[in-house]
Amino acid sequence: MNQIKKLPVGDLGYNFIPKEFLPEGENEYYIRFKQNPATDYRPLTRQEIAILKSNGNRSDNWSNILVREGIDVLLIEDCTFFGLVRIGKLEPYFLEFSQLRTPVGLYRSLIVSCDIGNNVVINNVRMLSHYIIDDEAILINVNEMSCTSHSKFGNGIIKDGEPEDIRIWLELCNENGGRKVVPFDGMLPGDAWLWSKYRANEKLLNAFKNFTDQQFGRQRGTYGTVGKRTIIKNTHIIKDAQIGSDAYIKGANKLKNLTINSNETAKSQIGEGCEMVNGIMGAGSRAFYGVKAVRFILAPFSQLKYGARLINSYLGENATISCCEVLNTLLFPAHEQHHNNSFLCASLVMGQSNIAAGATIGSNHNSRAADGELQAGRGFWPGLCVSLKHNSKFASFTMIAKGDYPAELNVPMPFCLISNDVHKDQLVVMPGYWFLYNMYAILRNERKFADRDKRKEKKQLLEYDFLAPDTVNEIFTALDLLYLYTGKAFYQKNQMVGCDKEYSQKGRELLESQAPIIAQLDIFANGIEHSQRPVRIIKALEGYAVYKKMICYYGTCQLIHHLNQSSDKTLAAVKNLFEKAGERKSWLNVGGQLIPEKEVKILINSIESGAVKKGWDEVHDFYQQQAKEYPIEKLLHGLSSLKEIKRMERPDLDAHLLADLFYEAIATREWIAQSVYESKVKDYDNPFRKMIYDTTKEMEQVVGKLKDNPFINEQAEETAAFKKSTELLIEKIKQHS
Repeated sequence: MNQIKKLPVGDLGYNFIPKEFLPEGENEYYIRFKQNPATDYRPLTRQEIAILKSNGNRSDNWSNILVREGIDVLLIEDCTFFGLVRIGKLEPYFLEFSQLRTPVGLYRSLIVSCDIGNNVVINNVRMLSHYIIDDEAILINVNEMSCTSHSKFGNGIIKDGEPEDIRIWLELCNENGGRKVVPFDGMLPGDAWLWSKYRANEKLLNAFKNFTDQQFGRQRGTYGTVGKRTIIKNTHIIKDAQIGSDAYIKGANKLKNLTINSNETAKSQIGEGCEMVNGIMGAGSRAFYGVKAVRFILAPFSQLKYGARLINSYLGENATISCCEVLNTLLFPAHEQHHNNSFLCASLVMGQSNIAAGATIGSNHNSRAADGELQAGRGFWPGLCVSLKHNSKFASFTMIAKGDYPAELNVPMPFCLISNDVHKDQLVVMPGYWFLYNMYAILRNERKFADRDKRKEKKQLLEYDFLAPDTVNEIFTALDLLYLYTGKAFYQKNQMVGCDKEYSQKGRELLESQAPIIAQLDIFANGIEHSQRPVRIIKALEGYAVYKKMICYYGTCQLIHHLNQSSDKTLAAVKNLFEKAGERKSWLNVGGQLIPEKEVKILINSIESGAVKKGWDEVHDFYQQQAKEYPIEKLLHGLSSLKEIKRMERPDLDAHLLADLFYEAIATREWIAQSVYESKVKDYDNPFRKMIYDTTKEMEQVVGKLKDNPFINEQAEETAAFKKSTELLIEKIKQHS
């Protein structure tokens, strides 16, 4: 049966912290008084008590009702008070927000041991217990709003006297909890990735846990909070919540064990029908219309909408999930998923991604064990009705065409298109697809993600350029694979026997010479699909050529950008930069921020050794330091990539070679702008698109005129400006050489 205790009503509102957990010399209010250190309260006068009683108010002990000067006690009606209640100044005003108008004051509410700020509205709150309500907050029609002495506000910590097994963990990337992390307020996507990634390092994992415990402490007695100008209305249950300023909560069903960060420049909102338990919302995040979220983190300016279900997952900054279900997943910033019938489970998706309708990522396990995973680099884009199995892994900017993919996939080629040829029973991979056929989308997405980055505090530097150290390194991997696959196909066609080294050497020779024989080869790949069926590589020569072109463009653009900002444009300075670049480095995507792998290992070693003393603050300082160093590191990576792809030696570099590189970059930029135009013009020339409209004028009224497309026009203008500035740079370098 239910264990219902009967205790004296005079004890209600007191002994919030059990005596066994009170530090020596402290009372039950010691943390509350730290949260709200104001001391300008006074006892009620006899006249004020008489007025309060005549207005239908009751208290177990009127001497425990303290107020500020300037209070109009006539604005308190039909309220019952228990415990120590401190009330700020109440004046005869009404507050208005979004056409809601309500008089200042406390009306028809049960208030237990709370601090209430100046000119607050508390109206029909049936139970308000152990909260600190800041100035001009509005609370209307709330069934229960209470806080326990062991509240954790969504942080995965335990309080004094609690067993370890009640700790809340966030089971990211894997359903069996093998990559679980302790969630905490302020956890960045980089933190979640580091913690979930390096699972074999026991010292590191213990250090991360200790960082979190030390940051929040174990003491009991923290009150819930509601910040200034926050509005809460028509909500059923709020329990153990810390809510920042300027938040807006309306019509929620249940909010329990939450931190809701919000402020005047990044306002968080929760809408009708939401149920959110054991979670943390970053500033500026929003949840609307029947969202269900359990054990979760919403990073700043992320959104859940339209019945989305988010469980055991981290949603990065500037991301949106609506309608669908996401379980046990770590999502880096700028993730988009909008469809009711899409499903994402046990995955690591590294940002700038878009999950289409009907996609079921990870729902079809290969065994009964809940230990499968999917990992996808940034720019992951599975198309309509794509079904993928665990374990699968994809390079950056992989697009997957509609289909049911029956086996695990390991696709190391970035910017490719994966399709399932059911009739021939083979997997088809087109390297370089995005560059060859979808330039409008990739450039528009780059611009879109940057424009949508609304963060006020950019604690991690997010990389939105599609050409960056991570993707360029993957392109080099893809080139090596194309050499191998092409050479092997040539050997097989000519019934020759060779080894991988010979295949690669022959493939490089064929691809670099653009040999016509390549068009006659059946090129197949190994190790991409866990099946017996063939994996065909199509348009290998086109993919190879565009890969090389984009590496050259990336490296040269880095140099052009640097020289435009530098006062030293001499050839000697350029040579020194190339020499400093050295060998191409390995990079990691740490929560959307690109960091050299060597630097990440140094950080991990420092944490292991105990050299990191300031916990997560010091880890976050590391991200900031790497962000400062990123421009020069990216430049050096671009130059090392350029040296490698061009097979450049330092003595080879002269003003003529540099000019050739710059003119090549101009030509590539013009080709990109033309490709952007051609990618879009198909929408206007396609007869199956035009058939919907009776006239061209009707079509232009619906979809707009091609010549007025702002993105295409921007690309044309930026290309012209790039050409002009680069040609001027060429002249300056010639003058200084």
